[in-house]
Amino acid sequence: MERFDRLYALYDEFDTDTLRAYQDFVDLFPPVDSRVALEYWESASDELLDRKDDIRAAFPDGTAYPELAARATRDQAFAALDLHASYGRAVNALVLDVDETLRSAGHTDNEIPRETLHLLTEFHEDGTPIVICTGQTLENVKGFLIQGLGNELVHSGDVSVVYEAGTGVFTPGHGPDTKQLLYEDLGGDVRGVFGDVRARILSDAPERIRQGCHLQGNEFNVTLKPNFETGSEEARGLIDDALRYELELLADCVDGATADHVRGYYAAADPEIAAVLDAADALPGGFDDADPAANAPDDVVDLLERVDVAYYEADAAEIASRELNKVVGVQAAFDVLGVDDPFALVMGDSKSDLRVMEWVAEEGAGIAAAPDHASGRVLDHVRETDDLVFDEGAADEVLRTAWALNRLAGE
Repeated sequence: MERFDRLYALYDEFDTDTLRAYQDFVDLFPPVDSRVALEYWESASDELLDRKDDIRAAFPDGTAYPELAARATRDQAFAALDLHASYGRAVNALVLDVDETLRSAGHTDNEIPRETLHLLTEFHEDGTPIVICTGQTLENVKGFLIQGLGNELVHSGDVSVVYEAGTGVFTPGHGPDTKQLLYEDLGGDVRGVFGDVRARILSDAPERIRQGCHLQGNEFNVTLKPNFETGSEEARGLIDDALRYELELLADCVDGATADHVRGYYAAADPEIAAVLDAADALPGGFDDADPAANAPDDVVDLLERVDVAYYEADAAEIASRELNKVVGVQAAFDVLGVDDPFALVMGDSKSDLRVMEWVAEEGAGIAAAPDHASGRVLDHVRETDDLVFDEGAADEVLRTAWALNRLAGE
């Protein structure tokens, strides 16, 4: 019997919805000091095993099917089958953004859902390395990872954190390679610019920005965040002002640069930045988005090519290193984790995640997934590749598909 026919029979002949409900109950049942609750859990566990045994008896030559039916919906299982037909291999690493990917402020109370956390532990127990890839600071990430996944898993040697969008990599349990400060390898001229910008970012800011924004506690990147709820109108106006201010300050910290040089360069590189500048009539005269280096000295252009300015609407305005990004961080994490031939599931929602998605696509080193509220360019890429788009706050949907892929690949 072909795999397609087996899957069709599996989901047509068995009550897989109830089977998954039992599996989720057994997996996610909270630890409680109650004899009655424990007996209820044991009864559910016995029923789960009996239902899986029925599937084993029906598919004696399909060892993956009981577990596949207990974790994945019909659609997820057939999506996994399509992925296996396309790539012929299992996912051997997870590369996961956090905010608005694993967790969503709008639908998960800014916590990673228990279903998602449990699936991550299942991948870990299966021997799949996990790379958390985020723009957040290391201390923030360590805190919620330990709280959600447990200290033992986080320090197992199979978990790595790429933080500040690639400026550093933290992989507990790897001796001298545990913490890599990738920004220390940058040229002195670039590090000098970042030092000047950081020293002046708040002290030189207009009062509205100084009172309405705070400097995120990064080790290297310079990120202004609003003191208002992300996505609110107050945050949107402040971040637009903060972006324009950061560009002016950057121009003042780069020898030979003018505000027009810097505005023109980054407006040409990013239409969202151009729109923010245009809204305030701050685009340079004669702006040409086809020539970002117009009228700028070569040495200024050379340096700006190594400095990235990122705009996240109503969320953040950031100056970062173009030489250090999530791709560089993920590659460093893979080196430490010993992932020599990656086929990674990359999940994210922003432009910085898109770079990793494009890298694995170009290298044949993985697949990409995104929430349905991700940026337009991210969604375009994901839909044009394998269409792994999931509902807001429901990262477990794609993790279940990847789990199913690995079960099929392991048969």
